[in-house]
Amino acid sequence: MKSDSVVIIPTYNECENIANMIETVLSITEHQFDLLVIDDNSPDGTAAIVEALIAEHPGRLHIIKRSGKLGLGTAYITGFKWALEQGYDYIIEMDADFSHPPMKLIELQHACAAEGADVAVGSRYITGVNVVNWPMGRVLMSYYASAYVRLVTGMKVRDTTAGFVCYRREVLQAIDLDAVEFKGYAFQIEMKFTAFRMGFVIKEVPIVFVNRVLGTSKMNSSIFGEAVFGVIKLRLSTLTNRKKYQRRK
Repeated sequence: MKSDSVVIIPTYNECENIANMIETVLSITEHQFDLLVIDDNSPDGTAAIVEALIAEHPGRLHIIKRSGKLGLGTAYITGFKWALEQGYDYIIEMDADFSHPPMKLIELQHACAAEGADVAVGSRYITGVNVVNWPMGRVLMSYYASAYVRLVTGMKVRDTTAGFVCYRREVLQAIDLDAVEFKGYAFQIEMKFTAFRMGFVIKEVPIVFVNRVLGTSKMNSSIFGEAVFGVIKLRLSTLTNRKKYQRRK
């Protein structure tokens, strides 16, 4: 039976993680989650691994293959549109590398389904700093980047750059997804900020974030640069483009 919840995982060169992640997510029994992988033409054969597993999980595992590396934001936008067309009520972003604990999917979905949240964020910083195996410099950069975002935007969210997020379908229907501007990790900030400005309820669920063991991180300094300058642009947009923050019917 089709689930009311789908997990979207963008991939690029995740052959070492993707099969294990698929089996882990699809074996959760407390709540059924379907899974959509969006692969950006990984040269390591990630897509082929997913395709080989689809027959084992009919109706629950799906893949969209894209022509190349088109950006994290556009991958999620593609996934959001697909999920809305398929009728899912709860749409969740998640990384492929097990940095986001799969069992926390249950709490994120429950926060939106039963606790009044419109957006549930898997937060590294709501109960302190819960990051494992990151260099201290990266921890400080991430933590203070979130503090900077809160200062500039007025959001109360502690982990503004988090990529482990559950949306109620009504949120994604209300946002003009074609108007989302950022493609990198600033995309995560923009989505939360847009939901915040529209008056949606954002709830943070504490998680322990564990740095990937297998594969290569996609993080780099340009991603943080986009976030730093993008936040100012987002704040100014509330003055120059108020229509963007009006809920669509």
